[in-house]
This record gives sequence, structure tokens and C-alpha cells, in this order.
Amino acid sequence: MGSEGRSWSGAAAVGGGVEGEAAIAAVVAPAPGDVPASGAGICKELVRGWSSLDSSRFSIETVSGGITNMLLKVSAEDGKGNKSSVTVRLYGPNTDLVIDRKRELQAIPHLSAAGFGAQLLGTFENGMVQSFIYARTLTPSDMKEPRIAAEIAKEIRRFHQVDIPGSKEPQLWDDIFKFMKKASILEFEDKEKQKRYETISFRKIQDEVKELKDLSDLLHAPLYFIDFEYGSYSYRGYDIANHFNEYAGYDCDYSLYPDKNSQYHFFRNYLQPDRPSEVQLQDLDALYVETNTYRLASHIYWALWALIQAKVSPIDFDYLGYFFLRYDEYKKQRESCLSLAESSLSALKNG
Repeated sequence: MGSEGRSWSGAAAVGGGVEGEAAIAAVVAPAPGDVPASGAGICKELVRGWSSLDSSRFSIETVSGGITNMLLKVSAEDGKGNKSSVTVRLYGPNTDLVIDRKRELQAIPHLSAAGFGAQLLGTFENGMVQSFIYARTLTPSDMKEPRIAAEIAKEIRRFHQVDIPGSKEPQLWDDIFKFMKKASILEFEDKEKQKRYETISFRKIQDEVKELKDLSDLLHAPLYFIDFEYGSYSYRGYDIANHFNEYAGYDCDYSLYPDKNSQYHFFRNYLQPDRPSEVQLQDLDALYVETNTYRLASHIYWALWALIQAKVSPIDFDYLGYFFLRYDEYKKQRESCLSLAESSLSALKNG
């Protein structure tokens, strides 16, 4: 997005009130080495009440954990003892190859209004400014704790009920095929990376994805809204499977993937948040099949995403290694997940 697209959302970080006019001055995205100095300048122009503050009143910290964008916590003191903070999200170079920024910006205000995620304060050429959320990131062990798992399931259901204007057509398979096309024509300067990359059979992946898509289409799964950044309407089973895959963390320890009993506990609280004990077994079984079919799609999606990131991202993360971790798990789970889906469809066909 160019600087002419920067806009206000009507939120203010300092001083309260509503800003109804778009910011006028152009803001150019900072180069990586200039991030600390530029972060304060961006916020002075985009955060209401900060424009008159001296640069000495700002402090900037890098927020760790993201592997798509660079995140900064920018704090400012107003001279009266009041301190507030915002998040500056700097898009990684060429992340528009894997993210539809227009779609993302359309979704965020509606999600924010529904109480999900940070409030959008403004956008600039290569990123956005949002309210800062004081919270602790859940660990895989946290997510497996039954009480927390139940609360997550209830929140995901509420999240899925947010209505986002625009197309309701699912984007999952379009995105996967788009990623595959881009991932299949990469070249790495590093000889070892190139050697590992050349071991990948994209023809095989393409054939497998087509088979998986055809099978998943037969499930006739409901559509729901997913994911803040890669946001579009998609399949609820994909979203839940994606969450379960997150239990493994970046190290991809899939021994932490929830067992069937844990999944059913989650499903009960997702399907009937107020009366989880009343969920029918057939509904649990159907969601189990749906989720574990899209479990495979989640691995393929993020594996292909990682290949593109391996080429374009400046973030210090082994994206190529991550591709193989996700794709290897896909191959490990493929036969059992497809067999489960095929058995379910056969049972339905035979009455």
C-alpha cells in the first residue's frame, strides 16, 4: 500500500476523542537499519496526541515472536506522568506475495469492533499502527489445559460469527495454489539451500493438493471467517486444525497435537458453548473428520508459505527447515487422515 492509502480508524492512543480526518503527511516505510528512529516518527504522525511530543519522550522495543512481520512496541510519555504504548507492525519485504493487504485492512476494523485483536490506529506505506495489548502468549502446555482449551473454543466460535463485508467465497485453495506457483520457481544464492530446495517435487505436491481439495469439497463444510492477517472466509475445520497444529510450536513437536478425547472436549465447547455436555456424538464425529482432513491442508499451506519466506524474509528464522518439518508431518499424517475422511464419506453414502 502506498503512503496515499494511510488512514485513521477513529481511535486515539492518548487524549481520547475521535479523529475524523485522514492524516495528510506522507510516511515512508523505514529501512531495517532505521527502524528505531523511524518508528517514533511514524507514531508522531499517526497517533492522536503524539505529534507535539519531543522525540526524547519516546522509547522503542522490539517485540519477539513474529515470523512474518517486524513488531515494535513504541511508548510515549506526555510530560504529565502519563505513559501509553502502541504497536507498530512493519510488513516484511515482499509479504504482499503471500498476504492480501487490502483484504486484511478490510477485516481488522470489524474484528476490532467485535472485541478481537488490537485496534487499528492508522496505516502507512509498509505497515500499520495498532493499540498495544498487554498479555502473555499462551504456550502449548497452556492451550492443552482443559479449562483454557474450553475458553479458546468458545472464543473461536464467537470469532467465527463476526460478519465481514465483501466476498464470502473461501480463499484457502486459491491461496495454496498461488503459494505453490510462487514457491516452485524460487532460486537461492546459498548453494546448500538451493540443493535442499531442489529435492522438493512440486508436481507431487500439486497432485496431492488436488486430491485433498476434491475430498474436502465432498465434506460440504460450513464457511467461517478466519485469521487476522491472512483473513478471509474459509472452512471452520481448517481454522480448528490450524489451532491444533499450533500446539507443536515453531519446533514442530507434533507429539503435543491433542488426542481424540482432547479434541472432543474442544469441539463440545465450540459447538455448544452454553451446554457442552449436550452435544451429540454424531456432531462430534463429523467435526473430528472435518478437522483432521483440514489438518493436512494446514501443513501444506504453511509449508509453501515458508518456502516463499525463505527467499524474501529478512527475519532470522529457518524457513526452509520449517518447510520440511511441516511437509514431513503432512506426509506422516496423510494416509490416516485421508482414510478417516474416505471412511466417513462411504458411511454417509451407504446410509
